[in-house]
Amino acid sequence: MDAVDRQLIQALRENGRASYAELGRLVGLSGPSVTDRINRLEAAGVITGYRATVDAASLGLGVTALIGISLSDATDHEDVAQRLKDLSEIEDCWFIAGEDSYMLKVRAADVDGLEKMIRRLSGIEGVSRTRTTIVLSTKWENRVGELPEEE
Repeated sequence: MDAVDRQLIQALRENGRASYAELGRLVGLSGPSVTDRINRLEAAGVITGYRATVDAASLGLGVTALIGISLSDATDHEDVAQRLKDLSEIEDCWFIAGEDSYMLKVRAADVDGLEKMIRRLSGIEGVSRTRTTIVLSTKWENRVGELPEEE
């Protein structure tokens, strides 16, 4: 991956709907050259997809929480992960090091909906404890930062 690839990735992170011609103007290449580079980055698994970013509150999901889950000692982590995947309220799920085994980012319509979600999580076989932090406000999300420089 060279500096032009990094510029293309950064531009796509800022505007995933940019045309190849537009991207070409940004990096000084022709549209077909940009197409080839992006296809190569996709094939290599560097670019894994494109998506629309949606305001959760406008969809009626005004409460965001981070929930840490601790598991019982003999629990199969992959079994729990599969059960978590079935819960549509979970936006993100990370397997983590530390006191908790998983950290979840969940969205709910209101505090009552969050409480119901926590009860469902607590009922999953192997979950020994949940720890919930409610997000008061979001300062930024899906941050588009500078990619690290090539070494």
